[in-house]
Amino acid sequence: MTRHKGPPSAPAQPRRKPKVAGARPFPSREEILAFIASSKGKVGKREIARHFGLNPANRMLLKRVLKEMQVEGALERERGGLHHAGTLPPVLVADVLKQDRNGDLIAVPAEWDEARGAPPHIVLPTPRRGRELGPTPGLNDRILVRIEPIGDDEDDDEEESGPAYSGKVIKVLSHQAKRAVGVFRLGKDGGGRLVPIDKKARGQEIAIPAGVAVGDAQDGDLVSVELGRDSRLGLKTGRIRERLGSTTSERAISLIAIHTHEIPNVFPDAALREANAAQEATLAGREDWRNIPLITIDPADAKDHDDAVHAEYDDDPGNAGGFILHIAIADVAAYVRPRSALDDEALERGNSVYFPDRVVPMLPERISNDLCSLKPGVNRAAMALRVVIDKAGRKLSHSFHRVLMRSAAKLAYQQAQAAINGSSDETTGPLLEPVLKPLWAAYEALKMAREAREPLDLDLPERKLVLDKQGHVIDVIVPERLDAHRLIEEFMILANVAATETLEKARVLLLYRIHDNPSLEKMQSLRDFLETIGISLPKQGSVRPELFNRILARVKDTPNAPLCNEVILRSQAQAEYSPDNIGHFGLNLRRYAHFTSPIRRYSDLIVHRGLITALKLGKDGLPETTLDDMREVGARISAAERRAMAAERETTDRLIALYLADQVGASFRGRIAGVTRAGLFVKLDTTGADGFIPASTLGNDFFRHDEAAHALTGSRTGESYRLGDGVNVRLVEAQPMAGALRFEMLSEGRYVKVTGGKGRGGKSSLRPRDEGGSRTGTFGKRAGFAPSRGPSGKRGNRPGFIED
Repeated sequence: MTRHKGPPSAPAQPRRKPKVAGARPFPSREEILAFIASSKGKVGKREIARHFGLNPANRMLLKRVLKEMQVEGALERERGGLHHAGTLPPVLVADVLKQDRNGDLIAVPAEWDEARGAPPHIVLPTPRRGRELGPTPGLNDRILVRIEPIGDDEDDDEEESGPAYSGKVIKVLSHQAKRAVGVFRLGKDGGGRLVPIDKKARGQEIAIPAGVAVGDAQDGDLVSVELGRDSRLGLKTGRIRERLGSTTSERAISLIAIHTHEIPNVFPDAALREANAAQEATLAGREDWRNIPLITIDPADAKDHDDAVHAEYDDDPGNAGGFILHIAIADVAAYVRPRSALDDEALERGNSVYFPDRVVPMLPERISNDLCSLKPGVNRAAMALRVVIDKAGRKLSHSFHRVLMRSAAKLAYQQAQAAINGSSDETTGPLLEPVLKPLWAAYEALKMAREAREPLDLDLPERKLVLDKQGHVIDVIVPERLDAHRLIEEFMILANVAATETLEKARVLLLYRIHDNPSLEKMQSLRDFLETIGISLPKQGSVRPELFNRILARVKDTPNAPLCNEVILRSQAQAEYSPDNIGHFGLNLRRYAHFTSPIRRYSDLIVHRGLITALKLGKDGLPETTLDDMREVGARISAAERRAMAAERETTDRLIALYLADQVGASFRGRIAGVTRAGLFVKLDTTGADGFIPASTLGNDFFRHDEAAHALTGSRTGESYRLGDGVNVRLVEAQPMAGALRFEMLSEGRYVKVTGGKGRGGKSSLRPRDEGGSRTGTFGKRAGFAPSRGPSGKRGNRPGFIED
């Protein structure tokens, strides 16, 4: 196409309001802000454009204007919605902080960036007589709340004008702790005291009065205590309710996280009765897919199998080289009906929680490990998908079906991969030609589609704790990432996209899996870091996954590769569930929802019910619901997911600290994974454990924090330790119950120019840092612990936006 060449550039003119023929006038910034403020739901570019009737040309301009307003600080983007800077989304999770002089409770957002200042206060008016009574929270409770701004003076000082928001409690998510978990210390009088595990409660011991039964609890045991009234001496009192085990027992450690995070781990009797009464599915109302050789491919130790796959070559001449895929997912909706006891408990749990030694399931074993586990040779109910793709992996069509299936085989990832690599066994041998090879051929096509889409491609090895039969940690390994893993991941992503498209087309409400773009603040922090290793990040232009992929390609196979993957991960937003779609940044998809794991995620169960309703596949579909109802469910299960991630991470920290506790004094190789004013976080190469080195122990110098360079630098010597540096450290102390390790630095730092001061006369030493160098001398003063997970705060080594 030939482009018209315009006249030479004219002198710059004052900026005017753009006009497009046939279009409504482009709104002013004040009008945009007024619309956002008046909207009760989440607002994005699409809603603004629709409200002002903007045509495609002005929609492009709107995108640029909104970006400028974010840069200027007039707007903020959070949880997928645009809002006035400093304001909050309409539904959020909050913590009840205090009571005001009128007796009303005051809450603050559970998640708040301190860089924005003090969190805004939300008043929870006490229901008056005649008003509808809702959930009643107490001090320190965590709640789900719907809020509205109070008045028009939101920027005024809260101390002067009062809270900025009024809130209505939707649900109390967790009550003030009525129990505590800690180490029991037996006293001489038959009583004792509890030393809490919770870091926030350190120094607040709980008295166990003499005469109160302590059961079989011994000195040093982990126990759960029911809190009572404060004693006259000011100490809280308590009664031991449960002995969790010895502090040296790995099996007791996961119980710490279960209790401290109040993860429901006992099913109500009503839910168990419903599960035990459930019957195996029959062919009634279902298509018969039992002749399709679907197989499951899972971890070798998996107990439930909720997805099965099959592929065959498409014999349609119009789709030469294409494939027909069959993907079957356990039909959980057939057994967990809306508003039943099972459904209520599943929503309360939100998801299954996976610890190294146990699983806290979302559903009872009768459902998760039996009726909804796609075991080989057994009839099972499934929600199934038939997809046609071309030779480049592009989806041509899809359809959903409610079926009865029978799995042809249960394979482990390593077992399936070995067969493809030429090492078949008695199970995979007969499946190689008719089943496995077509699957791998279809995967090669899907891989081409993935590469064309170019999602964020982080390389973050996932470490796994290896336990013996007694539950003791015997090793920490990095399992090899196989094509078998990638195959299942691509099949599941395809199914999730197909489910989302079907529900959108039918205009049925659903919970999207959304992943927002990185914030401007995190992008600036990333830009500052990359400059320290000689990589520039553009300040203008849209942020897309391919931008990060180009950076990762530059550092691949270099010493900076692990660090860059970590830092780019930290720059990403947290994925969550919402009925308001903003797309999925990490996967580079415009629409995405979870469909493939209804056994372990409540979000997927909602999508299954939506498909049943949309396609008229039964009477057990999605009940009548509103957008606000769906937002509330999204907020609840997003909070449950973060709770599970924190519990899993803390348990891994504690187990690794216990594993290393008998290696105090040993030396390890690691890499600096975090730099703060207080000291350095070091991640060990072998185990992935993170430990802390206090700045005061680095040497006979005062080390200042260079935030832009992510380094600690000696003011006198110029000796510097920078994020990503490889170092040798000695383990000085391990606290398994706190999940904390403390190291001593053995390596010398690199030397940088000293600006001012005495030593070295302000001149730069040209001696580079020796990766293998060592440091001798005394350890220095004793310092406190920091969490062994380091500052990254990520779940294991796997980003929250890598989906299946």
